[in-house]
Amino acid sequence: MDPATGKSRFVIVPASYVFLLRETDAGARGRVTEVLLQLRQNTGYMDAHWAAAAAGHIERGETAESAARREALEELAITDLDLAFATAMQRTAHDLPIDERVDFFFTARSWSGEPRIVEPAKCADLRWFALDDLPVPVVPHEAVVLEGLRRGDLAPLTHHGFRLD
Repeated sequence: MDPATGKSRFVIVPASYVFLLRETDAGARGRVTEVLLQLRQNTGYMDAHWAAAAAGHIERGETAESAARREALEELAITDLDLAFATAMQRTAHDLPIDERVDFFFTARSWSGEPRIVEPAKCADLRWFALDDLPVPVVPHEAVVLEGLRRGDLAPLTHHGFRLD
């Protein structure tokens, strides 16, 4: 509570996301960039949507990069990610009392280990998809980032949920 105004203080929830990317030979289509996505279940948020294979809240005292590496280990059992910063996204949901977020998105094209489902209660499936042929539905704010990656014009700062003029 802000002592000067008596109103609740503004709260921002930070999170880190990792999109694992790989290049594959698609025959007549040539080289194709693929992304590893998980199918969410039993999380209470966007269940039955495809999402980054590794993502989660940043813990107190943790950097965005450290959180990305921790989530990749906890959710995919992989280490030694060669993280590349993709974008920071400020997002909001006007219909919720406190839902102001800053998300840090990273990509990784190399890592150690074979990605696998570590939390089967939360992840119904784990699959590679071509960036130009994503499944439906994808978590909406993550779809914005994936589209920018596909087009090659992802801005370093993105927004979701705002009524921008």
